[in-house]
Order: sequence, then structure tokens, then C-alpha cells
Amino acid sequence: MLLMLAAFVAEVTPRPVLPVWLTGCWESEAHGKWIEECWNDPRAGIMMGSGRSGRADALADWEVMQIQIDPASSKMTFYGSPEGQNRTAFEWTPSSESGVTFVNSEHDYPQKIRYWREGRELVAEVSLADGGKARRWRYQPKTD
Repeated sequence: MLLMLAAFVAEVTPRPVLPVWLTGCWESEAHGKWIEECWNDPRAGIMMGSGRSGRADALADWEVMQIQIDPASSKMTFYGSPEGQNRTAFEWTPSSESGVTFVNSEHDYPQKIRYWREGRELVAEVSLADGGKARRWRYQPKTD
């Protein structure tokens, strides 16, 4: 009985898949401010990304990121390292929402990171774990 239950749970538990649709460089510009985010193709269980924002030629902030699947546990994790600080891990959480969602309820802010596509646009949102204090960005594919 327990073996059958374990097999059933394994069948219904979604397995993470690296979000290949995130690949590329994305940008947003409004009111003189710009934001860019770039993600490379998935390879060997990891995607690497970088982001930066500013105004005109002045850099305001930057971040390096990774989305990685651990081959031993099959867990997918988003790692963020703003301005070179120690990286913070956010675990993939299956969701009925479109896209991909990562959560770390122990982190101060953000606690939840979500990416999804709306047509050609990439949408990114950070918030508290319950969705409060949400901030959202809409990116277009970078053309140059």
C-alpha cells in the first residue's frame, strides 16, 4: 500500500523545468529610467542571469542571478545576489499561476519572485510570500 501511495505522489508531484522562455535580454524604459535583465539558455541544469537599472548613463543597481535544478533532489532554486552580496535562495513552488514562482518566506523582502510571459512581454513581480507589497515590471525583448 505504501509503495502504491509513493508512486501516486511521485506521479502527481510536478517536476521543475528550467524556464527556457526566459532566455534572452529584456528591457523596460519609462520616465527616464531604464531596467535590463538578461538570461542565458539553460545548460547543464542551470540558467544564469544579470540585471541592472539606472537613469541615462548612471547605474542605480545591479544583480547576478541563477536558476538551478539540483540533480540529486530535483529541486529548482532561484539565487539572487544584488550588487555582489551573498546569494539568497528562493525555492521553486508549483503554482496554478502561469510562469514560474520562487519563495523564501524567511527573507525580509522580497519573499516571492515570479516571472511569466504575456505575449512578447516578460513580466516580473516581487512581493511578500502572501502577495502583499507587490512590485511589477514589464519588459520588451531587447532589440540591439
